[in-house]
Amino acid sequence: MKRKFSHTRLIAMGYISIIIIGTILLMLPIASKSGESADFVTALFTAVSTSCVTGLVVVDTATNWTLFGQIVIITLIQIGGLGFMTIATTFSMLLKRKMGLRAREVMVESINTEHIGSIMNLTKKIVAGTAIFEGIGAVLLATRFIPEFGWAKGIWYSVFHSVSAFCNAGFDLMGIKEKYTSLVPFADDAVVIITISFLVIIGGIGFLVWDDVSKKKLKFKYYQLHTKIVLTVTAILLAVPTVLFLIFERDFTNEGLGIGQSILNSIFDSVTARTAGFNSTDTAALAPASKILTVFLMFIGGSPGSTAGGIKTTTLAVIAMSTFNGITHRQSQGIFGRRLEKDAIHKASSVVFTNMSLAIIGIIAILAIQPSLDIGDIIFECVSAIGTVGMTTGITRDLATASRLIIAFLMFCGRVGSVSFALALMEKKAAPPVKNPREKITIG
Repeated sequence: MKRKFSHTRLIAMGYISIIIIGTILLMLPIASKSGESADFVTALFTAVSTSCVTGLVVVDTATNWTLFGQIVIITLIQIGGLGFMTIATTFSMLLKRKMGLRAREVMVESINTEHIGSIMNLTKKIVAGTAIFEGIGAVLLATRFIPEFGWAKGIWYSVFHSVSAFCNAGFDLMGIKEKYTSLVPFADDAVVIITISFLVIIGGIGFLVWDDVSKKKLKFKYYQLHTKIVLTVTAILLAVPTVLFLIFERDFTNEGLGIGQSILNSIFDSVTARTAGFNSTDTAALAPASKILTVFLMFIGGSPGSTAGGIKTTTLAVIAMSTFNGITHRQSQGIFGRRLEKDAIHKASSVVFTNMSLAIIGIIAILAIQPSLDIGDIIFECVSAIGTVGMTTGITRDLATASRLIIAFLMFCGRVGSVSFALALMEKKAAPPVKNPREKITIG
């Protein structure tokens, strides 16, 4: 009897296939500047980090990989950011092939929508929107990178960083200035920082929000509830952390800087912590309070159906609203004049518990393997991995082989598991013929 895989398993298998292909390509001698094959763990780690749009690296992207290797990396980032089903659907449309119902169902689950009938039109909007935003970002970055690096390298760097930013990947090529420096050399360049921030935000709010806004323009009251929640929570998570970073970093990374530069740094710290992975200041030098705030933002991440990771903004909104209603003894789970479906809180709790459990398991495992590492740095690293963020205090390169494999596993779970794995746990099963008796327990 032919076994039929669930949609979530097909999505997971798709990402595994991409990772395997990426690993093989990065192990080719032509991919490394040394002319020798990269070791398996380095190639695997890089392939996982790119396809899961995380940004953690064990070797510097600019100085270790050739142009071929960099093309492989940015291709994996684009596929991982949009989702392999989006890419597959696009090719099917270009070849004028009809997609069967099962393929449409997998695509629907891949981008977290419920409208299977309009999935083809939505896919076209996703691809077109991606090309437009990445194109605009590349043009804006080119105004800075071409004068800095010349025409050929400047155009390539503009395209690479635009795609990396839009896909919330955090990979950069600035190692030619200083290894693992990210965007620190351009910390005072408003065009670069604002362009990267814009791309990260647009990529992180989700394709469903794009679709809704494109139809209803700027008429907020007509937006779907999902769009209202995403935009509201995103605005809060940009504004409040920016102010907090400005306060926390006044005697740390912003010490001695003017108010304009301090605000620019704080805005970027707020944006990039939610799954982008770039940094314009030394992450290891952040104030302790800023590191805790960054961990919180990394855990939340972006929005459903986007290029971002984390538990997602809607999950945070549902958990916060449920907690508030519980404290105030309100019975209705309502927001913006709408009532949420009954299982929303259960799905949100499952996603939070799954991500938190995976992060804790990773932290304990790495501490057991390398007890000499600072526990704060390990917590930061594991949350960054499960949230597919890519920010690090600098310990990625110091991880042992087993620890690197754990981080790679967390990155994979963060990209596939934060939604697909949690939903797989909640797949509907046949109702049992006999239910166990109910009994109350004390909570809290």
